[in-house]
Amino acid sequence: MAGGSFGPAGVAKERAEQYQGRVTIYVIIACTVAAVGGSIFGYDIGISGGVTSMDAFLEKFFHTVYIKKQHAHENNYCKYNNQGLSAFTSSLYLAGLVSSLVASPVTRKYGRRASIVCGGISFLVGATLNAAAANMAMLLLGRIMLGVGIGFGNQAVPLYLSEMAPTHLRGGLNMLFQLATTLGIFTANMINYGTQKLQPWGWRLSLGLAAFPAFLMTVGGLLLPETPNCLIEQGRKEKGRKVLEKIRGTKNVDAEFEDMADASELSNSIKHPFRNILDKKYRPQLVMAFFMPTFQILTGINSILFYAPVLFQSMGFKGNAALYSSALTGAVLASSTLISIATVDRLGRRPLLISGGIQMVTCQVIVAIILGVKFGNNQELSKGYSILVVFVICLFVLAFGWSWGPLGWTVPSEIFPLEIRSAGQSITVSVNLLFTFIIAQSFLSLLCALKFGIFLFFAAWITIMTIFVYIFLPETKGVPIEEMLFLWRKHWFWKRIVPGEVEGVESNE
Repeated sequence: MAGGSFGPAGVAKERAEQYQGRVTIYVIIACTVAAVGGSIFGYDIGISGGVTSMDAFLEKFFHTVYIKKQHAHENNYCKYNNQGLSAFTSSLYLAGLVSSLVASPVTRKYGRRASIVCGGISFLVGATLNAAAANMAMLLLGRIMLGVGIGFGNQAVPLYLSEMAPTHLRGGLNMLFQLATTLGIFTANMINYGTQKLQPWGWRLSLGLAAFPAFLMTVGGLLLPETPNCLIEQGRKEKGRKVLEKIRGTKNVDAEFEDMADASELSNSIKHPFRNILDKKYRPQLVMAFFMPTFQILTGINSILFYAPVLFQSMGFKGNAALYSSALTGAVLASSTLISIATVDRLGRRPLLISGGIQMVTCQVIVAIILGVKFGNNQELSKGYSILVVFVICLFVLAFGWSWGPLGWTVPSEIFPLEIRSAGQSITVSVNLLFTFIIAQSFLSLLCALKFGIFLFFAAWITIMTIFVYIFLPETKGVPIEEMLFLWRKHWFWKRIVPGEVEGVESNE
């Protein structure tokens, strides 16, 4: 037995009011550099959709799609429906799913920095292979290496940010990951807008430039300090305290250090975190680790971002207009994340998730109605309705950007106790990438089968997730990361499941 009289998540009492410290330049720089890891995820989301709409790329690797695209009489919703083209996009996320599970023990044993560096190197290799691709095998191998990079990066970076940030600004600093993701998407869209004019090699430049954020991520991982939580968990308590004092800007860190030390003692007693996370006492965290990333993808946002150029071309936009429209949605997404960063630690997580959900449902329904009434198989939308569709999609992206976009990562990364934190984050990332893979692989077929109903499909899911947050998610604003267990004990529903103080903790040795 280990852990003495600790509660189920590693700390015996609430010490939040005793936490000292301020926001230091050191912690801001560390979090900013770490968040660059999000840009590789965003860059790939943005670049994939643009590249798969470029004629030179389609002609070389997906000739059937290229031929279908040339026929104006094809069904507007089905002209891009090809499982090979979907596999190009989605194979990355399947690789990321597997690698995020591998990243968990690496992150726990060797530290958050090690996983960040591994992710950066893998993405760098993938970008090189894609840019030089001479055949389909080389193209898909590059995508798989990109997936490995994303699996490691998405597993480690949100954890790093949550552990480095002071409690009262944890939400905002954690959202730097999402901001980097959205800036990556916007940058990719703008690059696509330029490279599609560089025939026939523009697509190679688009894919190859992914090496730049991967390089920044790798160098940043090498230069960053390890988190105090991780150092203490590894038994390097003196070093952990020094880092904690440096990032908090004060020597008076006793309360926060004691919470970390208590949590690390319990963490080190647990040898099988993936087995322990199934225990009843961790049920709320496990539920959130599954449903938050699932719902984030089922908003339909990735479908719009992956296939924005394809989607807009299907609606009758010409090539340049399609890429321009997708660049616009990328800019809206990046700017809306700033709204979330500014408000999340004042308004809280729940208000943003609920209000964002309501706005997204409204936008999806409006787009479905416009396309259902005005957009037939062989028709093009009028200029006025086309502008209206883009405007409403931008409103949808805006709502996602201040709500489910950043908070789909922030909430799971801040609720796990240290002993299951790396395992919990791996589950979050794996579920996110699993549903990203499913939607990426099936979206073009769903678009062909459901037509405008695809937007109603996503609207139904957004309604469900908004109700879920209202009923089951407690407000995590201002709660120290090592004391999150007390939140579940006070929640009207979860207090029936989460036990109170226990006499000991099973070590699983």
